[in-house]
Amino acid sequence: MTGSLSKSIVIWTFVIASLVMLSAPTIVVLGASFTAGNMITFPPEGLSLKWYAAISQASGLRQAFFRSLYVATICTLIAIPVGTLAGIALAKYRVRFGHGIQIYLLLPFTIPLIGSGIGMMLAFGNAGLAGQLWPLGVACAVINLPFMIWAVTASASNLSPDLELAAANCGAPPLQRFLYITLPAVMPGIITGSLLMFILALNEFLVSLLLVDARNVTLPVQIYNSIRSIITPDLAAISVVFIACAAIAIAVLDRLVGLDVFLKSK
Repeated sequence: MTGSLSKSIVIWTFVIASLVMLSAPTIVVLGASFTAGNMITFPPEGLSLKWYAAISQASGLRQAFFRSLYVATICTLIAIPVGTLAGIALAKYRVRFGHGIQIYLLLPFTIPLIGSGIGMMLAFGNAGLAGQLWPLGVACAVINLPFMIWAVTASASNLSPDLELAAANCGAPPLQRFLYITLPAVMPGIITGSLLMFILALNEFLVSLLLVDARNVTLPVQIYNSIRSIITPDLAAISVVFIACAAIAIAVLDRLVGLDVFLKSK
């Protein structure tokens, strides 16, 4: 009994410590965004919504936020067809050099992000596309595409080949089998991967810093440029907006496919 109690105490101590460490930065930023003072402080100096009103009227922050949404949308639109087809192919078919392809998909995680960013900066610069926003969406899709492929592959691996075989015996052509059997079966993976790609692209900083110019900055770069001079509570408020976007995406994910499916896909 004593040993079991000690084990429970140790486990719950680690759990509580982990929760505190993970939630503390969010709580500090959330509290600082509601301060009535003119500097970031925690606990806040009174409570006020003036900094949220300030960011709603700040055209620079608002435009940077919409640019980030544009980049995240481009990234997601590219990742959905490419990642879906690649994930299904790797899960269902014996692709030649399939093992090598899966190792290749790990490259974005083994190569430092600064290296990938510099390479893409040179590639887009030579093509005359440096400074534009849509190449940044392409770059985010390339870097984060393994997440999309893995999510779809996890769903496709659970698809019974007997379903497609039965449909083929009933005379269904390949396209019809794909649309009515394969695609619905992998839809949880597609939704999971799409939301993940959107969030990652929305928060991408380093590659954005290398690929955009001063006239076309995304919100993470805009925040970085602002904190180089002074950190004001409006930056905490816009950070809370980012956190809210991620929370909404997680809520949508849980509503559509369930967080248990998402965690299993990892």
